[in-house]
Amino acid sequence: MNFLDKLTKTATNTYKYTQEKTSKITKIAKLKSLMNEDKQKIDDLYNEIGKNVYENHVREEKIDIIAKIEEICKEIDVYADEIELTRMDILKLKDLKQCKKCSYEMELDFNFCPSCGELQDNENRKIQKEQLEENTNNELEVDEDK
Repeated sequence: MNFLDKLTKTATNTYKYTQEKTSKITKIAKLKSLMNEDKQKIDDLYNEIGKNVYENHVREEKIDIIAKIEEICKEIDVYADEIELTRMDILKLKDLKQCKKCSYEMELDFNFCPSCGELQDNENRKIQKEQLEENTNNELEVDEDK
């Protein structure tokens, strides 16, 4: 392989790496934006609960607001679940995992949590191994094409 071929291969690999990282950063930014929107919706629902409670307090005739508050709480639960799923997607894009005991964010290959010492599950290591094998297979296919 001559110098220009090596240079082309290096440039191509650098471009692919940069494109992948840029794509991840963009996806993370979009997910964080969605998560912030959901947090704002939760705050609005908290305010609505407070408003309903206060309005019931100042009314001469009391009404049953428990059903309305329970309905709002169910909406909050939905948004909270969406936030959690989005947060897990962000962790995946950052190639991180979370300790189930203390919620510390760490590298995928950590066997123990650096914060609490909890033994981590092997599921993330299996995913990482599969990704490594996939990348190796892709590199072999590129080499075979030459």
